[in-house]
Amino acid sequence: MLINFGRKRSRYEEALPNIDIFVCTADPMIEPPAMVINTVLSVMAYDYPPQKLNVYLSDDGGSDLTFYAMVEASSFSKIWLPFCKKFKVEPRSPEAYFRTAVLEPLEDPVKAKERSSIKKSYEGMKKRIETTTKLGRISEEIRKQHKGFREWNSVASRRYHQTILQILVHAKDPKAVDIEGQPLPTLVYLAREKRPQYHHNFKAGSVNALVEIHGFDGNGGPCFIGTGCFHRRNALCGQKYSDQECKENWKGWNDIKMEETASVLEDTSKVLASCTYEEKYAQWGNEMGLKYGCPVEDVITGLAIQCRGWRSIYFNPERKGFLGLAPTTLLQTLIQHRRWSEVPSLCLLSGIPLFPKISSAWVLPFAFVIIVHRAYSLGEFVWCGGTFQGWWNEQRMWLFKRISSYFFAFIDNILKLMGFTDSAFAITAKVAETDVSQRCEQELMEFGASSPMFTVIATMALLNAFCFVGGMKRVLMDMQSWFSNPFTLQILLCALLVIISLPVYQGLFLRKDEGRMPSSVTQWSLMFAALACALACY
Repeated sequence: MLINFGRKRSRYEEALPNIDIFVCTADPMIEPPAMVINTVLSVMAYDYPPQKLNVYLSDDGGSDLTFYAMVEASSFSKIWLPFCKKFKVEPRSPEAYFRTAVLEPLEDPVKAKERSSIKKSYEGMKKRIETTTKLGRISEEIRKQHKGFREWNSVASRRYHQTILQILVHAKDPKAVDIEGQPLPTLVYLAREKRPQYHHNFKAGSVNALVEIHGFDGNGGPCFIGTGCFHRRNALCGQKYSDQECKENWKGWNDIKMEETASVLEDTSKVLASCTYEEKYAQWGNEMGLKYGCPVEDVITGLAIQCRGWRSIYFNPERKGFLGLAPTTLLQTLIQHRRWSEVPSLCLLSGIPLFPKISSAWVLPFAFVIIVHRAYSLGEFVWCGGTFQGWWNEQRMWLFKRISSYFFAFIDNILKLMGFTDSAFAITAKVAETDVSQRCEQELMEFGASSPMFTVIATMALLNAFCFVGGMKRVLMDMQSWFSNPFTLQILLCALLVIISLPVYQGLFLRKDEGRMPSSVTQWSLMFAALACALACY
């Protein structure tokens, strides 16, 4: 996201509030440090007063590899930020910019020279980070470069370590300037304390630790920017909405002074990210901060905020405010979505009508709901800049998520309530292989993994096909017309499910590439679908 002020900067700059930007990561193997720091550098380069900008990286993996990448990024920012501001660079992620800049010839020789120099520096930094990441450890030579590496001398594992908090760039430090002498935004690395006897509450706990640290146990800190959205800090801290208080708090944010040195702030703030801090203040995770007890903390937190009187506003500018990485394979998408669904297609084989006859007036409410809901969904998708093909793919993905990931999540929640399992937060991979990316660009669905969720999807696709054939046979053998047959609407809906599942049939029987369905999934799904049909007919 980029905020441009242009000619109004000098007029409104003093009145602008301080901004906190939180970046979360959890695993240096799944979320490579080189990718993480591109996010950090892009937000540091916002066109916003740097002394009012604070960037925090929450590393739930507690990895010294990620910390090393942050140290490198803090140095690279001294040349990257002036370059972005001087030439109004877009996009401001170095990796994305240098990848797209190849296609843009430069007429300005000064910019061409600077870009070449900075690109060389970036590639050198990226190579050092990737080499260290592949090595899997920090060399002694690198450890001597920053005092923060001493913290890992007492780290037992990623799930058992003390609070690690390092202020890499402090806005109040007169030495924290870029190559042109302009101040840099505050940059902080945090790995909150983790102990086996304390539940860490996944991403909600990570974000709450960040809120606590910058707030210094109060409500006077600056705003909090969440994933793809903005939040007022007092909304996250459990306060009910009050128009007058909001105006007073907004004016008071800029009056807060923090003159402490980075080392003093590090020492005084570590207690706020400890395991015992929230034990003393039970409101965190309940009335304050993000909600605990559920992996989808954002949903229940948003509902709680609205229940306290706050109202959200949907803003969809032509220029996208947030850009990110989406899953490129079906399995990664299903890991993010686990709910449950049911199977109406079997009613065709069992001879159970679910809808009125086409000739009956009672079919109108069903037809109205089906048509209007889909039409509204399509209209909203196109209004947001999508296409019909994109909308159709979205319907396909919703079907797959409902019958697989939602179902598994339902089972997980039952087992959790019965005490058999604990909550788990699955991290989706942010890196895809070259052939996987190519198939994604060709709009070929990726099935190349033996997963129980793929077995469910394949079984349901085959089941819908078998039920469609059985339903057609029933209607054709019946002497009634299509309009008076009670199964007509069911057959039409089943046919729609078959059309939606066409990529699954291709993956099961037609495709020969590495992204096809594994043979084991094909065999099990055929067996399960045949068994379900046999039981329905019996």
